[in-house]
Amino acid sequence: MNIIKLILAAIGAVVGIFVALWVLGFVWSLLWYIVVFGLIGAIGYGGYKLFLKAEAKALGADPHNGLGGRTDIDMSWDEYDKKYLHK
Repeated sequence: MNIIKLILAAIGAVVGIFVALWVLGFVWSLLWYIVVFGLIGAIGYGGYKLFLKAEAKALGADPHNGLGGRTDIDMSWDEYDKKYLHK
């Protein structure tokens, strides 16, 4: 009976080691994917910001100008229509 317990303990230890290694490998690959996709995302975000900066420089656009600007707020619709829509 003791030999069966010894064999079962050895099998349990081997299976436990395999399960621990599997969990460690799973966690390691998740961390690897997070790092790789994080680097790809950071490169993409940096490229997007550089593109926006180059686009604004090429078009001569001010990022603070536009719908939120204070240039034509006090105009009525008729004044806006005459000034911008019918040139």
